[in-house]
Amino acid sequence: MKVTFPHMGYMWVCLKAMLEYLDVEVVVPPPTSKKTLTLGTKHASEFACLPLKLNLGNFIEAYELGAEAILMAGGCGPCRFGYYAYVQKEILNDLQYNYNLIVLEPPEKHISEFLIKVKQLTGSKSWYQVIKAIRFGYLKAKAVDEMEKISLKSRPRELNTGSTDLAFKLALAEIDRAGTTDDLAVALVKAREIMSSVILDNHRSVIKIGLVGEIYTLLDPFSNQNIEKHLGKMGVEVDRSIYLSEWVNDHLFMGLVKNVRSREEACRASRPYLNHFVGGHGEETIGNTVLYAKNGYDGVIQLLPFTCMPEIVAQSILPGVCTDHNISVMSLILDEQSGEAGIITRLEAFVDLLNRKKEQREAVTA
Repeated sequence: MKVTFPHMGYMWVCLKAMLEYLDVEVVVPPPTSKKTLTLGTKHASEFACLPLKLNLGNFIEAYELGAEAILMAGGCGPCRFGYYAYVQKEILNDLQYNYNLIVLEPPEKHISEFLIKVKQLTGSKSWYQVIKAIRFGYLKAKAVDEMEKISLKSRPRELNTGSTDLAFKLALAEIDRAGTTDDLAVALVKAREIMSSVILDNHRSVIKIGLVGEIYTLLDPFSNQNIEKHLGKMGVEVDRSIYLSEWVNDHLFMGLVKNVRSREEACRASRPYLNHFVGGHGEETIGNTVLYAKNGYDGVIQLLPFTCMPEIVAQSILPGVCTDHNISVMSLILDEQSGEAGIITRLEAFVDLLNRKKEQREAVTA
């Protein structure tokens, strides 16, 4: 059975590693592109959000490469993500793409169902082998996240424009090639050396922006119009509020790995603005905005797909957070109509505003 999954930024690196570790044949969808978006938009409902359309495009392209089964995460709560997989399956059936569907529901709510689906995927492999494969996939996610964090710090300080992007591409290839845990340890050393070879001006003044919002649009560069790269080139050091390895630790490992940033801190910080779960990452959006303000960030950008209910709730609360904590926030709503040029114009205006506010603060304190 040839298995595929959504691209979603660099998630494919850890999923591919985990499945191949278990001798499962994998079909990685082609990198998400305009063609992917066109396919998804053509066949999905107009009011479906951008991630659903991009996932659908990924699956159609993977089917044409021979994929036979889809591996998807499930969900619960107000966010529509919980029934994404089933809607996509119905659409694919109508189009005569005959896929098997394997949905891994959140283990904290459906532990027995989760284990049954894992066994369906891994066949005769022992639980010991399955655990080793999951650990390997997690280590790959951590390695990719580490390279992304380094790139976010170096991009606004690089002396040669584009050198960080090139180094990141080479570092990612090293991590992707590693086939065992020992190989990964060696690859990680090489990847760090590659990233540290970027020549930086560490005295350059930068402003700091936190990215909050819906996880898919935060993690996937195609869906957010490469916002991290654009901000870096504008002299902005970015911190993303969610990384894949953190999400895995929170939702699959139940916080088993210690000394890793957790959603719990963000949820506590969201009080009293938002006192209950609203689906998706609505609580984290509010809480992380508060935390960025307390940690001296110059501004926050919220990313959300058009019609994303949890983030719409958060967006309605953010003005109060901005006033109370004196931090500037901009919301960017993303769908298939979003254009890179328009996004860049809005980012330039926001960065200009933050630079002026920073100059005014420094003038007062000088």
